[in-house]
Amino acid sequence: MSENDSSRSKIRVLVVDDHELFRQGVSGILSRSDDIDVVGEAENGQIAVEKCAELLPDVVLMDINMPVCGGLEATRLIKRENPYVKILILTVSDAEETLFEAVKSGASGYVLKSANPQMVIEGVRRVSNGEPVIPGNLAMQIISELSKPMERPVSDQVDQLTEREVEVLRHLSTGATNRDIARALFISENTVRNHVRNILEKLHLSNRVQAAAYAVREGYIIKDQEER
Repeated sequence: MSENDSSRSKIRVLVVDDHELFRQGVSGILSRSDDIDVVGEAENGQIAVEKCAELLPDVVLMDINMPVCGGLEATRLIKRENPYVKILILTVSDAEETLFEAVKSGASGYVLKSANPQMVIEGVRRVSNGEPVIPGNLAMQIISELSKPMERPVSDQVDQLTEREVEVLRHLSTGATNRDIARALFISENTVRNHVRNILEKLHLSNRVQAAAYAVREGYIIKDQEER
């Protein structure tokens, strides 16, 4: 594999935080990983949106409280223009309301700023792979919150899903990982990722947590879960 091929295969990350010392520290931690390439940094959400359009990262590590444009608004803007960019929130607290709003905005999860370096690296890898980064207890609370009836429900495009995509959607309702779904359906993890991407596109959703909430709200749950 050439050097250019190796660079392209790395996870491209944009680090966004208004504190320069912290931002550079996170960038340094990520850069030490062979499979991650920090392609840029931004000190506020407005610059993050601009750099995201320019650099096309795979993952954005996004602080919440920043001047000019905060992380939640920046997340909404980035997901609107670049829906396949994954957003991982950097936060000092796992306060539920803020994280509910982050997921609604399109974030795939969060890591605490107090987390050890390996947890940050694994978080980037997981969201890049299409996995949510949310503790199990909070994940179920978020799914429950997002499952409540909405004033403007998601357009009913479920009839556009293939039979296999509906099966994957049912498993998403349980919070299953790509590996779990692959094992249950006897398909590869790469195939699961493709199905999840198609589901999100067809249902006009931003992430798999929103897809899980949609599945619960609309009754697309696996039979065993329904009976429990």
